[in-house]
Amino acid sequence: MTKKIILLLALLLASCVSISVDSNAQPTSQPDFVTSTLMPTQAGYVPPTLTPVPESTITPTRIPVTAPANCTDSAVLVRDVTIPDNTQVKAGEKFTKTWEFINNGTCPWFGYTLKFSTGDKMNAPLSAPIPDTLPKERVNASVELTAPASNGTFTGYFTLNDANGNALPIGTEKTFWVKIIVGSGAIVPTTSGVNPTQAVGITPVNNGGGANCSFSQNAGYVNQIASMINAERANAGLPQLTINAELSSAAQGHAADMACNNSISHTGSDGSSSYGRALAAGYSGQFYEEIIYGGGGPEAAMSWWMNDKIHRDAILNPNTTEMGVGYAYFSNGAYGDYITVDFGG
Repeated sequence: MTKKIILLLALLLASCVSISVDSNAQPTSQPDFVTSTLMPTQAGYVPPTLTPVPESTITPTRIPVTAPANCTDSAVLVRDVTIPDNTQVKAGEKFTKTWEFINNGTCPWFGYTLKFSTGDKMNAPLSAPIPDTLPKERVNASVELTAPASNGTFTGYFTLNDANGNALPIGTEKTFWVKIIVGSGAIVPTTSGVNPTQAVGITPVNNGGGANCSFSQNAGYVNQIASMINAERANAGLPQLTINAELSSAAQGHAADMACNNSISHTGSDGSSSYGRALAAGYSGQFYEEIIYGGGGPEAAMSWWMNDKIHRDAILNPNTTEMGVGYAYFSNGAYGDYITVDFGG
């Protein structure tokens, strides 16, 4: 029995595995916490603690728009925002004139400006910036002005200009205005220094439109304008224009209408168009154009017309064969001189 026990003990010892232990190793301590590795965040995942911002609350940023090829410029004058026509102001008073326009063309307005054109300047700056405006958008254009120091009725004409300085068409016109009355509204004498009723060829006329409108005609000015127009055509190698009685009647009637209604416009005080006036005068030509001017006499008018593409093209139109010229001077008008030229063919 003793031998069997000894033999069993020997077998057990022989089957034990010997493990070597490094005496220099540091005892391993159990960590106080366990970390886990998350799966990679999926695309588009929004942490539950973050609230997405609704698109409607994000302020949009205007992206610059490149003008399309061959785009067109056109503007519509909607209204006077400030200083309506004939607003009374104090002598030397500073004021801000604002007009509202619609960009009625296809070109975006970037770098466009408002510029003084003619008439009473009233300390207008060389130019005033117009806010960037996309097609079909509305915009307010403003200019800082100062009323003259003397009493009178004053009118300043302005243009909208593209980034290259070209004036935009506003309907059939290129200019718009600010018109004020300073003090009692007594009219300042014209700079010409000429009493029109004493000049040769001038006849006082009442147009019948009102008892207070007694304007003056000047046959010498009419002939001078016609001669200057034909001289410009001759310089361009174009044939001379003949004087047409019907066109002359339409032109004279509109010059008087502008004078007596203190207006520079192709639209008559009765709402008539230039073509409608020609038809009413009996003109039966197949072609018709009209140019107008206020303040400064024949030489000033020709200088303005020949330096403006639309008016220069009308004067030098090869399709034109005849014309009529109208002139009226009205001492109580804002410009004194009012000129109309009607072309036909």
